[in-house]
Amino acid sequence: MPDSDPLKNIRIVLCETSHPGNIGAAARAMKTMGLAKLHLVKPERFPDAEADWLAARATDVLKRAHVHDTLDAALHGVAFAVACTARTREIAVPQLNAREAAARVVEVARAQTAALVFGNETYGLTTDEVNKCRVLATIPANPRYSALNLAAAVQIFAYELRIAARGDEVHTFEPELAAHQDIEAFYLHLETLMAEVGFLNPRHPKKLMPRLRRLFARARLQPEEVNLLRGIFKALSRPRKQ
Repeated sequence: MPDSDPLKNIRIVLCETSHPGNIGAAARAMKTMGLAKLHLVKPERFPDAEADWLAARATDVLKRAHVHDTLDAALHGVAFAVACTARTREIAVPQLNAREAAARVVEVARAQTAALVFGNETYGLTTDEVNKCRVLATIPANPRYSALNLAAAVQIFAYELRIAARGDEVHTFEPELAAHQDIEAFYLHLETLMAEVGFLNPRHPKKLMPRLRRLFARARLQPEEVNLLRGIFKALSRPRKQ
C-alpha cells in the first residue's frame, strides 16, 4: 500500500547514466528533499566508489537503489510517470514546466506510485522513453544556455516536489490511474488491432502511435477505462457471423 507521505511514493529513475558520480550526487539531492526511491536503468558503472563518495551521507539511498534492464521494468507499478528533459519534442506527451509537473506528481503520489524519469547525460531521453511517460516536464532555464548537470536537474525537481508536498493548498481529488504496465499492454493491443484491420502499416507506422499516446495521455486513463477499451478491442477482433 502507498505511504501516507507522498514523497515516499515517488521514484527517481535515471536511464543509462554514464558517470557514477552523477548517480551519487543525484542520491544526495534526493535525500535532502526527503526522497529515497532511486531506480537505475542500465547504468554504465554501478555500484561504484565515485558514486558513494559524491553521495556523502546519502549512501543509504544508493544501497537501496534498484537496477533494471529496461525502463518498463523501472516503471512497473507506477501510475504516473514524468519525462524530465531539456528538449521539447515535435510529437510527445503533453508538456508542463517543473513546478506544474511536481504538483501533478504529488497529487497522484498521495494514493499511488509516481515517478520522474531522467535520461543520459549526453543525449537525454529517447523519444521512445518519453512516450512511455504520461507528461513531459522541462525546467524554464535560460534559453541561450539551458544545459543542466543531471544531479542539478534532479535537485530542482526534488525541491519542487517537496514544496508541492508540504504546501498548504487544498488538494483536489485524484482518481486512481491505470498502472504503467497496463497502459503499455493497452497500447500494444491497440497497435495489434489496427494492424489486423489495415489501419496501421507496421512497416510504415509514421507517427500514428506517438499521436495516439499523446491523446490517451491527456485522458489520464483509469483502470476500469483501460479494461473497457480493451474489451471493445476484443469484441471488434472477433469473427463476425455472415
